[in-house]
Amino acid sequence: MPPLPRHTSLGYAAGSVGTGAFGVLPGLVLAYYLTDSLGVAAWLAAIVVVIPKGIDVVINPLIGTRSDRDAATTGRRTRLMWIGTLAIVPLFVLTFCAPASVSPGLGALWVLILFSLTAVAYALFQVPYIALPADLTRDYDERTSLIADRIVVLALTILVVGAGAPAIRDALGGGVNGYAVMAAATAGLIGIGMASATFWAGRAAARRRLPGQSASGHSFRDGFAAFRNNRHYRILLSVFVIQALASAVMLAGAQYLATYVLQDKTALTPLFASLIAPALLVMPVWVRVGRRYGKRRGLTIAATLFMLAALSLAVAVVEPGAWVFASVAVCGVGYAGMQTFPLAMLPDVIDEQSGRTGRDQGGALAGLWTAAETFGLAIGPGLYLLVLAASGFVSSTGTETADQPQSAVVGITAGFALLPALLIAVSLAVLTRYDKQEQPS
Repeated sequence: MPPLPRHTSLGYAAGSVGTGAFGVLPGLVLAYYLTDSLGVAAWLAAIVVVIPKGIDVVINPLIGTRSDRDAATTGRRTRLMWIGTLAIVPLFVLTFCAPASVSPGLGALWVLILFSLTAVAYALFQVPYIALPADLTRDYDERTSLIADRIVVLALTILVVGAGAPAIRDALGGGVNGYAVMAAATAGLIGIGMASATFWAGRAAARRRLPGQSASGHSFRDGFAAFRNNRHYRILLSVFVIQALASAVMLAGAQYLATYVLQDKTALTPLFASLIAPALLVMPVWVRVGRRYGKRRGLTIAATLFMLAALSLAVAVVEPGAWVFASVAVCGVGYAGMQTFPLAMLPDVIDEQSGRTGRDQGGALAGLWTAAETFGLAIGPGLYLLVLAASGFVSSTGTETADQPQSAVVGITAGFALLPALLIAVSLAVLTRYDKQEQPS
């Protein structure tokens, strides 16, 4: 297979404009929108943010199998990607447009229905998108570079959307108008990014795809059989999901930390920039680490760095200050590696599984992967909200900010710092069992 053209790599990376924007904004502000704008109790908000992702756990493997069938019969995975791209834009906007006059219960129901539909549309794009690297290239190092390009775009998107979208909301005074304009601007970026990847990388994958492989026939059977029988896939998926859960917990807590610990609601923007900006600078370093020492060792280093920095943030409960941004920046360095290496290792495991079975199971494995990741990303905010509920957090409506008891401030900080660190420690323990032979340069 010839080397991957640069425009194809960039076309694939463009998809992360869509996945990054969708991944960051709900994770960053949806829980806060429910508790501090619609007045939804923290325990109910936890349910609302988890259920839509639970739906994805069921449908993502089905989407993966359909993607494999499309690839086998037409040579393309783009049909589902286009459907998801066109549907997600209006659904995303409507999620943040609950009428101001509704009760907290009806507001929660509004968000539940619209966000569930949005999550389905996202899955239609994301599942085949994740499977594309295995179609685009068979080269070990080229896959790392392909994913690294994607993560750079992802980090830049997360930085722009994570910092800029809440700033748009705040500039308009929050409330109904602020959230609606914020959602519309973000939805536009999501649509552009997804359409670009579908057009450029999706078409290229069809041309470069190896012939002669049949499609997998049973989504749940193939995906879960791989999880059960392929030890490397099982371990890698488990590590990635636990780390996604840790990142989601920290992301969900950022707005609460800014508002109630740092005592500055607008501190969310520099806090978020501190987490994401380092990824843009250190990505070439992680690529070199992966090539020299291997992807598994690189992932171990990145996760350890994230864990130690997260632990240090627990001190903020008694000594908040500007130093918090430095610790968060170190978390960002680790986060970049935690995003790069598992996604670069996944195509290697897909090849291993397809070689065993003689069938193209990239979509089925990617479907289970994204289902598990999606659920982990949803459980993160839900878990954080349960910590808030247990610590006595007081919800509010409109633009008011409720006074919080000290127990809630402790819960906000512990959920942001200690819980992610604990989860990363668990993921590192699981990662020690990954012994797939690698080919570092």
